[in-house]
Amino acid sequence: MIKDIRERNEEAFAGKKEMEVLKAYFPQCFTVDGEFDIEKFRASLPEGTKVSDETTGFNFLGKNYARMLTNMDTTTLIRPDVEHNAKPENKDSKNVYISGDNLDALQHLVKSYAGKVKVIYIDPPYNTGSDGFVYNDKFSFTADELAKRLDISSERASRILSMTKRGSASHAAWLTFMLPRLSFARDLLTKDGVIFISIDDNEQANLKSLCDEIFGEECFISTFLWKKRQQVDSRTQNGASRDHDYLLCYGKYEDARIRGKLSDKSKYSNPDNDPRGDWMSDNMVGLATPSQRPNLHYDLLNPETGIIYTCPPTGWRYEKSRMEELMANNEVLFPKEATGRPRRKKFLKDVVSEYTGFSSYFNTVYSSQGTRELIELFEGKDYFDFPKPVDYIKQILEQGILDANLEEMLCMDFFGGSSTTAHAAMEIQQKVPNLHYILVQWQEPYKEDSEAYKDGYRTIDQIGMERIKRAAKKIKDENPLFAGDLGFKHYILEEPKEDALLKMEQFDPQKEFFTTLTADDFGLDSILRTWLVADGYGLTEDAEEINLDGYIAYHKGNHLYFINPDDNFTAGSIAALMDKYNSEAFSPQNLVIFGYSFGFTHREELQKNLRTLKEGNKTLTVNIDVRY
Repeated sequence: MIKDIRERNEEAFAGKKEMEVLKAYFPQCFTVDGEFDIEKFRASLPEGTKVSDETTGFNFLGKNYARMLTNMDTTTLIRPDVEHNAKPENKDSKNVYISGDNLDALQHLVKSYAGKVKVIYIDPPYNTGSDGFVYNDKFSFTADELAKRLDISSERASRILSMTKRGSASHAAWLTFMLPRLSFARDLLTKDGVIFISIDDNEQANLKSLCDEIFGEECFISTFLWKKRQQVDSRTQNGASRDHDYLLCYGKYEDARIRGKLSDKSKYSNPDNDPRGDWMSDNMVGLATPSQRPNLHYDLLNPETGIIYTCPPTGWRYEKSRMEELMANNEVLFPKEATGRPRRKKFLKDVVSEYTGFSSYFNTVYSSQGTRELIELFEGKDYFDFPKPVDYIKQILEQGILDANLEEMLCMDFFGGSSTTAHAAMEIQQKVPNLHYILVQWQEPYKEDSEAYKDGYRTIDQIGMERIKRAAKKIKDENPLFAGDLGFKHYILEEPKEDALLKMEQFDPQKEFFTTLTADDFGLDSILRTWLVADGYGLTEDAEEINLDGYIAYHKGNHLYFINPDDNFTAGSIAALMDKYNSEAFSPQNLVIFGYSFGFTHREELQKNLRTLKEGNKTLTVNIDVRY
C-alpha cells in the first residue's frame, strides 16, 4: 500500500533495477561489500565475447535523476469509475482508459502488463515552444537529499531541481521527462513488440539518441516520414515549409519487425491455364550500370524464335545462368518484336510472404483530415489542435500486428490526446476482433475561454472519452452487425488525501498505535483495484466476493484480499475460511490484509489457524501479506 511504497521509494536510486538484474544473473561479480567488479564480469562472459570500451557520450542534465524515477513506484491509487464501468457496453470490455499522469499509469501498468503489449504508439509533446510543454514533477527532494541519492554535487543537484520545478522547456528537461516513460514502455512490450513515436525536427535527433540507449541501436527499425501538409506553407520566416513529421520505430528485441504491406493478389490470374497456377507478368529490368554489375549486362536470345533483345541500359535483374534457368522453366515471356522487353512469369505459389516492404514515406493522408474527422464527430465543434488522422494511426497499428491469431493483442497510447488511437483500434477490430487498447491521458484543464470549456468539458480526457463513445456509435451505425468491443473501462489515478497521509505517517504497526484510518479514507474499490493491478490481474478482471460468515473478502487467482474492517471478522469467519480450504477447490496462497483494518489479535488468530491447516495439508503454503 501507500506507506510501503513511500518507504521503498526512499531507497530508490539510478540504476537500481539494472543492478538487481546483474546480482540475479552474475552474483559472482559482486564483492562482500556489494560492489560490482567489472573485471570479474568480463571474465564471466563466454570466450570471444567482445566488450566495447566506446561510449556514446549522450548525457544531459537530469539523466541520472530520470533513471532514478524508473526505480520509483507511484503512490497513486486506481479509482474505478463505478457508474461508467457498470454500463452494459463497458462491464465486460477489455479496453481501458486511464485519466491521470502517464508516469504514474506506467508504474501501475508494468505490474500487470509487462511483456504483454504488442504495439505502442505515442504522440508526445514536440517541445516546440508553442505546444505548452514544460517539465514539472511532484517530487520534493532537497538539494542535499538528491545529491546523496545520485552521488553528485549539491550544485548539480540544485540545477536539476531548478529544472524540474521552474517549468523548464529545455532539451534536457524534455529528455528527463521522456526517459522514464520510454523505459517503462520497453518493459511493457512483448518480445516481438514495436513502438512508434511521432516527433518533429525540434527533438528528433535527441529522441533517436535516447531510443538508441533505451531500446538499443540494434532494435532500430526505421525512421518514417509523414507528409502531413498537403499545401506548401508560405508564412514561414526562413522560407522553408516544414511539411513532414518523423515517426521513429523500435522493437523490443533486435529480431522484431513490422508487418509490411499486404501483397496485391488481384494482379495474379491464369489466362493460359498453366498447371502451376495463377501468375503475373513481372519486370526483369535491373538497376545497375555496366560498371557496377557487368554480369547483369548481356543481350537475351529467344531460343524458339531467334529474336535478340538488346540489354537495357541498367541491365537485367538476373545474371545469365539464372536467366537460362527461368527460360528452361518457361518462366520468361518474350514479346513478338525485338524492341519489346521480356518479362518474368511470376507465380503466386512462389511468393514467400504475403507481405512486401512497407514504405518509410507516408503520403496518403494529411493532418487536415484528422481535424475534419474530429469536427464531424463533435457536430461542427473544433475542440482539439492537430489531431492525427484515423487512417494514419490505423496504418501504424496494423504494422505492429504480425499475428492476428493471438488470443488477445494489446495496443497502447499513453499520450492519449483526442483518442485517435482508440478510434483506429476499434475500426481495426472489424478485421482483428482480438485487438484491444489501453489509453492514458492527463486531466489537462481547458481554459475558461475555450470552446470546449464553454460546452461543459473541463479537461482533455473528457474530450478523449467522449470521442471514443461517439466513434463507437458511428462504427455501430455504419455496421449494425458488428459485434466487437466498443466499450471501455475507465479508471482515475488519485493521490491519497492529505488527512489520510497524515494518519498513515503517524500509524506505527509495531506499537499498535491507535488510528482512525480506514478503507474509507482511500476507497475500498480503489484499494482493491490497485492491489489487483499490483498482483498482476490487470484492469479488466474483477475479484469475486467471498462471504466468510458475514465478513466479505475478495478472491482473485492466488490472492484473497481482506480490506473491510475486522468488526465482522469473528471466529465463525475463520472457521468458514478453513472450511473453504478443506472442502472446495480453493487454495489462494496469499492472504492480503489491509493493515489499518485488521488488528493484531485477528491476524494472530488467523495465523494460528493457518498453521493448523498446514499441519493437515503438508503441500499447502499460505502466506499472510500485511499492507500499509
